[in-house]
Amino acid sequence: MHGPPGRARCSSARRLEGDPAAPAEPGQTQLSYPGVTLCPMSDTATVTTPPGSDAPARRRPALSPSRASDFKQCPLLYRFRAVDRLPEVPTRAQLRGTLVHAVLERLFALPAAERVAPRAKELLAPTWTELSSDSPEWTELFADGEPGETDKWLASAEKLLDSYFELEDPRRLEPEACELHVEIELGSGVLLRGYIDRVDVAPTGEIRVVDYKTGAAPREIGEAKALFQMKFYALVLWRLRGVVPRQLKLMYLTDGQSLAYTPDEAELVRFERTLEAIWQAILKAGKTGDFRPNKGRLCSWCDHQAHCPEFGGTPPEYPGWPEPDPGEETVLDRAD
Repeated sequence: MHGPPGRARCSSARRLEGDPAAPAEPGQTQLSYPGVTLCPMSDTATVTTPPGSDAPARRRPALSPSRASDFKQCPLLYRFRAVDRLPEVPTRAQLRGTLVHAVLERLFALPAAERVAPRAKELLAPTWTELSSDSPEWTELFADGEPGETDKWLASAEKLLDSYFELEDPRRLEPEACELHVEIELGSGVLLRGYIDRVDVAPTGEIRVVDYKTGAAPREIGEAKALFQMKFYALVLWRLRGVVPRQLKLMYLTDGQSLAYTPDEAELVRFERTLEAIWQAILKAGKTGDFRPNKGRLCSWCDHQAHCPEFGGTPPEYPGWPEPDPGEETVLDRAD
């Protein structure tokens, strides 16, 4: 799919945790904002280095929507993921979400006329082959299953794609960007970093942020978390472009429903203060190691109960505050 100069386009390149932001290719248009450079054609953003510096661009510590949400939900969960970096075993549902996200990204890279359900389903198997080749440990989740388990799992992903096509017709859409990687430094110095599933821009300039939800968490639990994430993206786009997104759209592919929300500037200002307060609380906890557990309904989905005092566990010895978390989200973070 081709777009006019200066606009991002959907890319089938999958972004992994820690991917460096590449500089623009010769002749590539860049959009510059204070503190960041957004490279539309590669859908990435990086922090610029001082003029005349020979040092390579580096990834600065940042706050992502997933890690901000973790700290808000349970400070100890943030510690386990961002400081201790304890391993987590992905579930089949998470992998299915990652797969469906990747297929939808590839779907929008096709000419509009080809964006139909049968074509999307054709993309499932080769996309899974590519993803599992990059992360071969994912295939271990199917190693002990019955014959045909993988085929059944792929069929369940087809149902999510069916739900997607019931919600909208991608042939009528030309997104400005898919899997858009953005960064912005707030006036307080907090660097925000995240991936946006899709950005639509109307001919009149209105911006719509779209996020696909494929997780199994109940709506009454996940909806507040999802809106937190969407407000994060709305704030980043507003600070980057000077335009408050007209609509934040959540597409729930498990039950075939969607939720639209319209933010306003005053709300995003308040949310910006919330993120700044979260970051300051993270830094304060980091100095002392005082990341406290906060037991709740989402504990049922936590991999770290064996280390959590609320479940009779003992956290690992605190390693001390390292370099602050780089704020990168894995593909599994973005799958739910």
